[in-house]
Amino acid sequence: MSACAPDHATDSARTQRSHPPHSPPPWWRGIRPAGADVSAALAVFLIALPLSLGIALATGAPLQAGLVAAAVGGLVAGRLGGSPLQVSGPAAGLTVVTADLIARYGWRTTCAITVLAGLAQLGLGCLRVARGALAVSPAVVHGMLAGIGVTIAVAQLHIVLGGSPQSSVLDNLRALPAQLAALDPAALAASALTLALLLLWPRLPGRAGRLLRRVPAPLAAVVGATAVASLTGLALTRVDLPSWRSHALAGLPEGPVLGLVAAVLSTTLVCSVQSLLGAVAVDKLTAARSGPATGPGRSDLDRELLGQGAANIVSGALGGLPVAGVAVRSSANVRAGAVSRNATMLHGALVVVAALLMVPLLELIPLPSLAALVMAVGVQMVSLHHIRTVTRHREVLVYAVTTLGVVAFGVLEGVVLGVAVAVALALHRLAHTRVTHEEREGAHYVLVRGQLTFLAVPRLSRTLHHVPQGTHAVVELGGSFMDHAAYESLQDWQRTHTAQGGTVTFTGHRAGLRTGAPVPPTTLTVSTTTTATATATAPNAPTGAGCPGPANHCRPWTPWRDHGSRARFTTGRGSGSQDEWGPSREQLARGVGAFQRDTAPHVRGELARLAREGQRPSQLFLACADSRVVTSMITASGPGDLFVVRNVGNLVPPPDEGGDDSVAAGIEYAVDVLGVRSITVCGHSGCGAMQALLGSGSGSGSGSGSQDHRTPLGRWLRYGRPSLDRTADPGGLEPVLAGRRPADAVERLCLANVVQQLENLRAHDAVACALREGRLELHGLYFHVAEAQTYLLSTTEEREGVFTRVDATEGLTSPA
Repeated sequence: MSACAPDHATDSARTQRSHPPHSPPPWWRGIRPAGADVSAALAVFLIALPLSLGIALATGAPLQAGLVAAAVGGLVAGRLGGSPLQVSGPAAGLTVVTADLIARYGWRTTCAITVLAGLAQLGLGCLRVARGALAVSPAVVHGMLAGIGVTIAVAQLHIVLGGSPQSSVLDNLRALPAQLAALDPAALAASALTLALLLLWPRLPGRAGRLLRRVPAPLAAVVGATAVASLTGLALTRVDLPSWRSHALAGLPEGPVLGLVAAVLSTTLVCSVQSLLGAVAVDKLTAARSGPATGPGRSDLDRELLGQGAANIVSGALGGLPVAGVAVRSSANVRAGAVSRNATMLHGALVVVAALLMVPLLELIPLPSLAALVMAVGVQMVSLHHIRTVTRHREVLVYAVTTLGVVAFGVLEGVVLGVAVAVALALHRLAHTRVTHEEREGAHYVLVRGQLTFLAVPRLSRTLHHVPQGTHAVVELGGSFMDHAAYESLQDWQRTHTAQGGTVTFTGHRAGLRTGAPVPPTTLTVSTTTTATATATAPNAPTGAGCPGPANHCRPWTPWRDHGSRARFTTGRGSGSQDEWGPSREQLARGVGAFQRDTAPHVRGELARLAREGQRPSQLFLACADSRVVTSMITASGPGDLFVVRNVGNLVPPPDEGGDDSVAAGIEYAVDVLGVRSITVCGHSGCGAMQALLGSGSGSGSGSGSQDHRTPLGRWLRYGRPSLDRTADPGGLEPVLAGRRPADAVERLCLANVVQQLENLRAHDAVACALREGRLELHGLYFHVAEAQTYLLSTTEEREGVFTRVDATEGLTSPA
């Protein structure tokens, strides 16, 4: 059994619903929160309490409105939403929109707008458009959040300095010099203390630090600043919570119709996008925490939209702020170990208790401390990681325009500007294709950079006609899209050029292009060392070398299919020569050259970053040296993701047996130096080492030196004897592969070997220590080569030795 978290998804009945897809489960199901849910709810409550008050302060709303929204988000959205572990409440992303609405229409009309936005979300959820909302460019979304973060930070800076914010960012910036000249030392001291605690609390060292870090940093910062302010008697403005009897509820909307419609659209847009993106992020956090076999399952985004709409209706009607999924609270909920929606609901109930019984304590909190807390949240919304990502994808212009638009004009206007720039940029890339011709070492190279559409056909045809007849031509296709017109143009030119005695080589993303006419095989060489990652759209296109189907549907890694049998060199037509096996040196040089030409330009930037920053892999991957097991392919990983240790038989020698320290050294380096979060032992079908062990154990003899302990291979394979003994134990558990017994003795040993090597791993000191501290997980993986199918080892004791099939939707099918 692996040392992962308990498996909560093994009951196949979880996926069977007796109620409509968008309705909540019956009220009597799951009303008993597990211990993990209780502790997670408490942790989220301690974070939500100060943040809710701070966000209400930043919007200019009554402070009770933040508590109302937090309670409703936990109870209503937590119960009805489609993302069980997402925590909803007043979100920093809504601060700018809400503050603008309050300034324009007043508080009661803002509450009515929140109700109308909730109704709009219900309509969108019923139309099942939630997944389509994620089609918005990430650069626009991140730019919107960054613009909101800048607006929040600049506004709260005035309160931190002891003043009051203005109505817009530009006004706040213009008023900043005067505010600096008249700053309040007491407010600045409380704010500085809050920020210092917020920054340093997660970094407290030692055993005492580990205990103190269990208290959330936002709570520690606010409590610390409140205690110091109270003990020193600083004259500060503090939280004022009027009686709930005087709390203002929603009223009828008053104002111009078009303005109210725009307000509802803005609120709906920000609430929906932030909640849906948050639900997707929570799914990723849950999968990273527990592995794909555990957790409450993937989010139902349409149901999440319905739950958010219902929460906004209730919150607005009760005089609360707009509600959306909150990243800080959701990530805390997942990391605290929550396993169901009960944690979210319990957190909402705790907020209700605090709002009714803790008013005297809450009124001790200084407002500058809350402002500093919200300012820090605003600064964190401008993510350097997002900026690097959009820069790498050449969308920094979209990001910058959206951010500046939100800062200067408002959220809705900024998003519209960002979408317009994103569309214009996409059209420019689609229409702008650069085609050049050059001669190198006797070959004529036609370089195509960009997407090949009918707009680029005239430019492509002019360049192709510059290639002399009877010569060798290399066409490098650097784009990922080719329409029918461009495909036919290339195909016609290819036929003409080869008929005149020339040869043609296609390389790049569209290297699968071949003529449908019976062309002699010596006239065309198709590169087999490039990654075909796009889908050709040409109708009735013939099958290419890298495109195995009649629909010319290229998929990643297909160019390596039967790579060895097609690694050959080609001579020109009519030369009397034929295809021959290339010498090994030429094959190596050809493969390396293809990497430098086709792959290196795309990964050079990322590899340069890794060279500067050093490697930070998240996983140690222990695999067999078998050439059919391509670790980066079966895990869809790239440079810097995996720290790989490979050997014959994916064996892990126990630490108490001397003779080989190479694997132990790799384990120690990965765990103690690189700080990997998981270790995966990957076995595979048809393993030669396991076959040799079986031959040695049966005494049948295979003629292999692997059975002779006098040879290096024989001495190495002795570390696999415990796996062989495991299969021979009549009282042991037989491995199960997706509900079936192993097909033969070799498969049985391959599966048992994965389980055995995980046990050997736990005996290593570095692994044992990391497991005790909860910073490491162990996983078992089995790759069936012939089926190209992966199976993940179950993580529960009652299903020890059960390997579950991983399906194409990143989930697991039932093992039964």
